[in-house]
Amino acid sequence: MKHASGPSIAAFSSNPDYDFVIRTAIGHSVEGAADPGEVLAAVSGIRTHDHNGWFTAWRDLGERTLQLARSVASAGHRVSAAEAYLRASAYLGVAVNAQSSLKESTELAPTFALQCDAWEAFIDHTAVAVERVAIPYDGGTLPGYFFRPNARPDRSGATLVAVNGSDGSLAGMWASCIAAGLKRGYNVLVFDGPGQQSQLFDAGVPFRPDWESVLTPVFDFVSALDGVDAGRIALYGISQGGYWVCRAVTVEHRYAAVVADPGVVDVSTSWTDHLPKNLTKLLDEGERKKFDQEMAFGLKFSPGIERTWQFRARPYGAKGYSETLEAVRAYSITDTASSISTPLLITDPEGEQFWPGQSEQLAALTPNMSTLLKFTAAEGANEHCQPLARGLTAQRIFDWLDERLDERPDQ
Repeated sequence: MKHASGPSIAAFSSNPDYDFVIRTAIGHSVEGAADPGEVLAAVSGIRTHDHNGWFTAWRDLGERTLQLARSVASAGHRVSAAEAYLRASAYLGVAVNAQSSLKESTELAPTFALQCDAWEAFIDHTAVAVERVAIPYDGGTLPGYFFRPNARPDRSGATLVAVNGSDGSLAGMWASCIAAGLKRGYNVLVFDGPGQQSQLFDAGVPFRPDWESVLTPVFDFVSALDGVDAGRIALYGISQGGYWVCRAVTVEHRYAAVVADPGVVDVSTSWTDHLPKNLTKLLDEGERKKFDQEMAFGLKFSPGIERTWQFRARPYGAKGYSETLEAVRAYSITDTASSISTPLLITDPEGEQFWPGQSEQLAALTPNMSTLLKFTAAEGANEHCQPLARGLTAQRIFDWLDERLDERPDQ
């Protein structure tokens, strides 16, 4: 990962992956899903390649914070308990991702269970109006949470359907958009879709590229809820969710507006751009066996890349290296983005490290429907999903949504 070339905030870790996670965690503090001091103290002194130590630090921080939450809850301090449960769930979510990249993953299931316990306890203790929901989908249901604002009834049923990225937690979604939406009078629906969180770790359901098959039944469900105006339902997708929401609205046109944070046209480039040309050639020519052999040999000498591969490949449900990349290549709207007829806001941070240039590419593919929203290093808002500028991000996104949904701006 490369940081932006302009003015920038000094790295918190010499490991760029760790640094980005730390930035994201600190950014979540804007809505109470982290405490910067807790985060920085927990990761202090972790060596650049100490991946077990990285996992242990986040797991221990999550467990300590969960113990604190339970202690203050038993003493009747509901506000303090809700705050601590939220932080604990966010920290344990980082630990889950850290464990997912390790060869020995015996701690994955129990760590994820603790993350879910902390989130559910937050739901039980928060003063925000929220209900657990089951969204009909593909013969079963998707688990979700429908939040209602405690103020701003003038929003008249404006609702945001928030879609997570490839590995984000629900506590992270609280910090990224739920809390900000509630402050502005929006209903907010979040859920675990195919390959996300409970659907991956508990149900074993992998990703799918055709998210119109997900967000069409989601629209049917949420539009029928009390207090929801079917004409004022917007979509928000963070990280890889930026692909999923845009893919959905190439087909499903009932959403009133959509936000891609950032724009993602072709998911596979974050994989294939890092392949040597000879391996790309083998993949393109269908030489799957030889490709897999070359990849296996190369990864023996690149343990860091091997860990990243294991972590990123898990939700796709494919087995071999070539099979995984062929699956990922289906996640593209290069040829269908022109079908988008929904007003589209695309965030475009300076120094985007996973899908560089794709926000501008998406805007070019949707010239009549899109607004490109630049974020810069000078604002402290560079890098993927503006990790250290989530307050600024929320202000700009929701101001745009207010205008698209014909709501009055804040007085």
